[in-house]
Amino acid sequence: MARIEYPECGRIVNTHGCHGGVKAESWCDTPAVLAALPAVYLKTATGMTPHRVRHASVFRDRFVFLELDGVERMEEAEALRGQILFAKRDDLHLPEDAVLVAELTGMPVIDADTHETIGTLREVIHPGATDIYVVDTPRGEAMIPAVPAFIRRVDLEGIAITPIEGLLP
Repeated sequence: MARIEYPECGRIVNTHGCHGGVKAESWCDTPAVLAALPAVYLKTATGMTPHRVRHASVFRDRFVFLELDGVERMEEAEALRGQILFAKRDDLHLPEDAVLVAELTGMPVIDADTHETIGTLREVIHPGATDIYVVDTPRGEAMIPAVPAFIRRVDLEGIAITPIEGLLP
């Protein structure tokens, strides 16, 4: 499994104020994680461009107001609307064995008890309070809630689940 060096961490949804501030929707575990980053990165044709975070504050437990180096005027902030924000993986201070949701796609899904391969994770959907793992199996698609009752372990080797009757096709 390939590690993502610059995971997505949010999206600029609007301007904030008249001096180049932006309002960003946080895609991190909490908006405080995005607000604590020393820099965010924007993807350009030549790679990732860093923008040091001069100031950040959480708004309504979902958004973060950011003031970024290199973005000084409202027009510059407006030009960034809709841009995806990325974080440097090291800036997230993750445990060494952490696996990001974005890294799960394509991982094998195995039975935690029998070690039999069940299928491959196709995508993770976020319909509400609990993520759903969409798994392609030889008998069809399975949708597995990402809760401890079903997901026993997620690591670099794959996703170990405890299937119950009716969970798999």
